[in-house]
Amino acid sequence: MRSRAAVPWRKLTDGLTIRKILLILLGAMLCTFGIHNIHQRTSITEGGVIGLMLFIEHWLKVSPAYITPILDIACYLLAFKFLGGRFIKISVISTFFVSLFYKFWELFPPMLPDLSERPLLAAVLGGMLVGVGVGLIVRQGGSSGGDDALALTISRVFRWKLSRSYLFTDVVVLLLSLSYIPALRIVFSLITVTISSHLIDWVRGYGEEATPPAREQQVPQLEKVSEH
Repeated sequence: MRSRAAVPWRKLTDGLTIRKILLILLGAMLCTFGIHNIHQRTSITEGGVIGLMLFIEHWLKVSPAYITPILDIACYLLAFKFLGGRFIKISVISTFFVSLFYKFWELFPPMLPDLSERPLLAAVLGGMLVGVGVGLIVRQGGSSGGDDALALTISRVFRWKLSRSYLFTDVVVLLLSLSYIPALRIVFSLITVTISSHLIDWVRGYGEEATPPAREQQVPQLEKVSEH
């Protein structure tokens, strides 16, 4: 009986270690801290699912703790057959931590000064926190949200490069954000997206020689995983 019961457990924990889970936890904490304490307060948004979450939070007044998992699940269901079980499993765990920390930070008053009058500083600092946080999660083989799943689906359907798919989703969300964010703020949003994207790539490939950018590198890895 023990050997039979051990098989599902091994499948469930395959690819997971305590260290990996702790790094995902740290990444989720840093990412959500930056979004809650900087981006939401200064109206500097991110692209992709994070930006869409802020868009919905602004207009519908729904907490990101509830919006994020709904958007992520929709993206993961859309792209399940392209990503493979291990990626989905790790991403579900990281999405849970991201949602948990959104709710956690909401229990406290703002922990940083209001940077609304210093948007450039907000864009740089926010981009750094999101970039390092998301980079830690991506490095563990997961995703901080449904951006990766959505971008890969678009890439497969339209046969675009994955980087172009990310750019497409970011630009669409930033254009939607013009409905509540002044155009000048969108410029600062582009700055924070650029910083966070480069940091994600750097953290993901840190210590690896001749490592391609994280988003481009994921394509063959995910395809390989999905074959099993």
